[in-house]
Amino acid sequence: MKLDNLIQIAHNVEIGENTVIAAQTGISGSTKVGKHVVLGGQVGAVGHITIADGSQVQAQSGINRSITEANKKWGGTPFGPYTSQLRSQVVYNKLPELERRISELEKLIKNK
Repeated sequence: MKLDNLIQIAHNVEIGENTVIAAQTGISGSTKVGKHVVLGGQVGAVGHITIADGSQVQAQSGINRSITEANKKWGGTPFGPYTSQLRSQVVYNKLPELERRISELEKLIKNK
């Protein structure tokens, strides 16, 4: 197990072998963290959940329920599959342009 600085591990937390927890991560009480888990910096986990073996959680993610599938990558707040979070970020970055286009289309509809 490797623990970085400024992490908070609450009461009754169990951490599996070969798990890495980066800085400023907080794990609430009675959570069970599996083996070979990687928690990036500033990850927050609610209490009374299980994080499956081999889970990798992107920095600044919020784990609000148990992770039951082993050996998967997760990210976001609330967390979801890592690749879905990447796709959402691409859409998020396009929102200002999409808003402008919708506004233009609404003006065209009004003028008809």
